[in-house]
Amino acid sequence: MKRVTRRAALGAGAGAGGFLVLPWSLSRAAGNAAGFTDTEIVLGMSAAFSGPSRGLGIELYRGAVSYFTHVNRAGGVGGRKIVLKTYDDGYQPNPSVENTVKLIVNDRVFALFGYVGTPTVTRVLPLLKKFQNEKTFLFFPFTGAQPQRQPPYGEFAFNLRASYRQETEGLVDNFVSIGRKRIGMFYQADAYGRSGWAGVRRALKKYDARIVGEATYRRGQKFTSIMRRQAEILKAAKAEAVICIGAYAACAAFLRDAVDTGLRVPIANLSFVGSENLLKMIAESQDEPRRYTELLVNSQVVPSYEDDSIPAVREYRELMRRYNPQPPKELLKESYTPFDHSFVSLEGFLDAKLMVEILRRMGDRPERGRLESAVFSVRNFDLGVGVPVSFSADRRQGLDRVYYTVVDGGRFVPLDDWKGRF
Repeated sequence: MKRVTRRAALGAGAGAGGFLVLPWSLSRAAGNAAGFTDTEIVLGMSAAFSGPSRGLGIELYRGAVSYFTHVNRAGGVGGRKIVLKTYDDGYQPNPSVENTVKLIVNDRVFALFGYVGTPTVTRVLPLLKKFQNEKTFLFFPFTGAQPQRQPPYGEFAFNLRASYRQETEGLVDNFVSIGRKRIGMFYQADAYGRSGWAGVRRALKKYDARIVGEATYRRGQKFTSIMRRQAEILKAAKAEAVICIGAYAACAAFLRDAVDTGLRVPIANLSFVGSENLLKMIAESQDEPRRYTELLVNSQVVPSYEDDSIPAVREYRELMRRYNPQPPKELLKESYTPFDHSFVSLEGFLDAKLMVEILRRMGDRPERGRLESAVFSVRNFDLGVGVPVSFSADRRQGLDRVYYTVVDGGRFVPLDDWKGRF
């Protein structure tokens, strides 16, 4: 087995953010750990539980834990309970890398699960390549970016959700279909933002069009941030629609300032944004919230949690009500009020449901070396969302469906008529 040195692991994770100082010895072979006992299977999660994007990590965790709790109370998987070892990274790359080393080397997890965000995941992927002999895979990260979907790192991750390319292409296609070809962008100035930017640019090329204006912001901006300059840039560019690639606090601030500066065009967000948190910020800060949301459209990668005709949605709503899972208290540094239901927690729920199915397919003796074959055995699996899930050696993404939602009556509902709405 290849020896993983401290310098090699640090080099894999340092990147543009500089050299990291980690307190754990990496000379110890992580592969000595099985990641399970006779009573437990341990998964590892690093996500945002603090900072302006904490709602994403908290909601994803709550949805996943609602299903894991249900499985554990029914006896677990092959008699083993699922343990989700969780750390906070604040949606920042360096802590995410540190947490990942801790999960692999110290906590000896069976697999990584439910990471949140492109800037964090893209910095963790090279580390997984360094640990490739240990067969430590990342399952179902909350990001639609390309790095974990293509070489050289695609072989170390499995995705459930549709990609940002698919989300941005769908938004562009629909805007062009209603005559809104002049599309501008507001995006986070990092790997996430550039991933979305590349998707929009790629989609517009089909129509011999280009992005007419671009405005950016630095990751970690709060709702109190002023985004008037960004709105004015896109207004001056005469954008007929704006696609936003960001997290809820900054995107809510942009939506507020765009409307206030007279940028009266459809404003779209990707699924990552955290729709309910964005809507809550607008609703609690404005006397007439409808004025700010009447031209808002958000793409989603899971169906509406209001649609109880969908079996998985009924199950999700029941288990969220029954268990009402809360994030680990030691990770909560700031106040946060969870939502009864959200697109993010529904995605976490579906991630956990598929993870359990994969673990069950490994039988009585789970082994990391058999994880890939277990995943590849998932063909036309009914996850309960009306679309079958399939994996193979050439397909490491389970679902492709993209949904579109608008605000009606203070909540997000499916969008069926683009021309009638915009």
